[in-house]
Amino acid sequence: MLTGMIHRPQSMIVCHACDLVHRCETNQAHVRVRCVRCRAELYRTRSASIDAALALAVTAAVLFVLSNAYPLVELQLNGSYRQTTLIGAALGLYRQGYAPIAALVLVTTVVIPLFQISSLLYVLLPLRRSRRAAGQNELFRALTRVRPWAMSEVFMLGALVALVKLAAMAEVIPGIALFSYGALMLTLSGLTSITPTEQFWQWVEDSRA
Repeated sequence: MLTGMIHRPQSMIVCHACDLVHRCETNQAHVRVRCVRCRAELYRTRSASIDAALALAVTAAVLFVLSNAYPLVELQLNGSYRQTTLIGAALGLYRQGYAPIAALVLVTTVVIPLFQISSLLYVLLPLRRSRRAAGQNELFRALTRVRPWAMSEVFMLGALVALVKLAAMAEVIPGIALFSYGALMLTLSGLTSITPTEQFWQWVEDSRA
């Protein structure tokens, strides 16, 4: 019998495009793995450092505060002024009897981005110091499930379309929050692209070394 050998179970990954099962042999640095059948990207690691992810997360936190602290847009009609915030837009839909849509807007544009930013800061700050946050694995799994519901780009597109239509009836003055939320949308997209699931687990493995 051979001694001194450790047999580690090999992990498997399924292609999201064609459902072909692949065996993950090793976790290598700076790797980009594609499906052997359809050439779809399975995962990549080392697309960025923890420092870059933390910088984007902090930037997103600042932009999130600005997006909720300042008016989203201001309307001037017949000498009267009205302005609304991001949360005020959801409350306005609720007062008009669109409670389900208001809840959807609030969750996808405020709650989920806040959860995404705070979760990444919570798990990445300790990993930066080669430590582990309590419940980091469970929290990141929850974040992975929630991410597809973050629809800031859909909200921005709808807001721009509405503002173009309102411009024909009243003077529309874009607020600071509109620009900061647009920047937040781009920042969150970049943050998601450099913190895929495989990259996070690679950082976790590095913290144990």
